[in-house]
Amino acid sequence: MHPDRNRTLWLFDLDDTLHRATPHIFDRMNHAMTAYVMRHLGLEEPAANELRREYWQRYGATLLGLMRRHAVDPDHFLRETHQFPDLDRLLDYDRPLRRLLKTLPGRKIIASNAPRHYVDAVLAAMGVTPHLHAIETIESMRYVPKPARSSLARILRRHRGLARRVVMVEDNLDNLKTARRLGLTTIWVSRDPGRPAFVDVKLKSVLQLSKHSRMPWRRQTASR
Repeated sequence: MHPDRNRTLWLFDLDDTLHRATPHIFDRMNHAMTAYVMRHLGLEEPAANELRREYWQRYGATLLGLMRRHAVDPDHFLRETHQFPDLDRLLDYDRPLRRLLKTLPGRKIIASNAPRHYVDAVLAAMGVTPHLHAIETIESMRYVPKPARSSLARILRRHRGLARRVVMVEDNLDNLKTARRLGLTTIWVSRDPGRPAFVDVKLKSVLQLSKHSRMPWRRQTASR
């Protein structure tokens, strides 16, 4: 038997899970995406925002709408909208994250809707890249973002055989709902009230994961 098959496979989201992307980084991304739509479709800002809202509701992402309706090159869009020359100044994360990922037992994989160049830059800036086993981004999801079942299933086909249990750690409930439907253990990183039935564990900070990594899984809330 492969030595990892009795271990846990951790699927970590990146933004607002391993670091706090709201409001600084996400605000910059949103402005960049709106500006891209304005430039390439010749729209004023209100119309560009309305189109983005429409595509978000219909397709689940601005990018998918632009690809399907306007034949936009996804790689060009992602390069233009994820430029952060001042990333070190914008990043907000907990320094003990490095130790958490280093000591957490099992295989650790990033599963992010962001592009690879951005994900690599954030992980390198936080100093956690050496403690990860793989990185899955929007490119490896064929530009179909979470919470699409097909994207998560594709990631699982590549990695699930190397672990006995798969745990998804996320701030996004829609993504966790898909994970539960695929049989994954779900951990919600959030300070919001309540806990939906499809969430197994709720944490206020990903750093609290160290208290749960070796425990039998049960529904619980870590409030401290």
